[in-house]
Amino acid sequence: MIRHEFSVSPELAGQRIDKVLAENLTDVTRSFAQQLIEQGLVLCNGKKAAKSLKVAVGDSVVCEIPPPQNTEIIPRNIPLDIVYEDDVLLVVNKPKGMVVHPAPGNPDGTLVNALLYHCHGNLSGINGEIRPGIVHRIDKDTSGLLVVAKDNAAHLALSEQFAVHSITRVYQTVVYGGFREDDGFVEGLIGRHPVDRKRMAVVNKNGKYAYTAYHVEARFRGFTHLSVRLKTGRTHQIRVHMASIGHPVAGDAVYGPHKVLTQLQGQCLHAGTLGFIHPSSGKYMEFQSELPLYFTDFLKQIQKE
Repeated sequence: MIRHEFSVSPELAGQRIDKVLAENLTDVTRSFAQQLIEQGLVLCNGKKAAKSLKVAVGDSVVCEIPPPQNTEIIPRNIPLDIVYEDDVLLVVNKPKGMVVHPAPGNPDGTLVNALLYHCHGNLSGINGEIRPGIVHRIDKDTSGLLVVAKDNAAHLALSEQFAVHSITRVYQTVVYGGFREDDGFVEGLIGRHPVDRKRMAVVNKNGKYAYTAYHVEARFRGFTHLSVRLKTGRTHQIRVHMASIGHPVAGDAVYGPHKVLTQLQGQCLHAGTLGFIHPSSGKYMEFQSELPLYFTDFLKQIQKE
């Protein structure tokens, strides 16, 4: 364990403990600070801190950070669709079927393996996990845009934008059913499913607030093409929210109907727009990704039907 100890300064008095940790400790984001608090690794004045704790001037804060997992990730010469790249970050267009980072069941052939090869190992390495450069994730069977950090300063700056929900993220999806109105939204808490812990669900308590806005792009018999704008970024947020209102994402084997559309080989969901403030220049940048072939082929199919 790496031990950090500090006293709360006057300028941080009244702030939540997770923000105070992120401000005081190098290479710690607010989301990682929250994980440390949940694990009981943060003390305030000798007592385990709650995530909702607001500190006072002079409070003594002690934090223990586990060392990174000693897991070797081998760089792989896997082709990447790079939309933008500079000295501190790159934006990648991830294909459907590619896992973002190594995990049990997917130890190799991931986006991280490809990034390590492309960037010659020059990626950020924060949060105590072996997920070099990864600021945010999208599911294996979701395609589209991801921003990747090459150094820790860029990683922290981008992570803060995600934490305050200032990132622009617009997805394209096809869902079951029709909509009377052209625009709408879904909001509520998302947490672990009370029975199936591998799934997420809209819950009444012990979840995180999530907001999803949608706009009808086109209507078909039995399906609707939507653009979906995320205010928050919870695990499986779009898939869970759309299923909760009776419009699951086409091809979704987890949250969709029992008879899944196998020709899609996963959910019909594409991260098509990504915008953020560049960590170095301070300028807003926005990127677009065209609909991939699997998506356009499905649109043509349901249009004929």
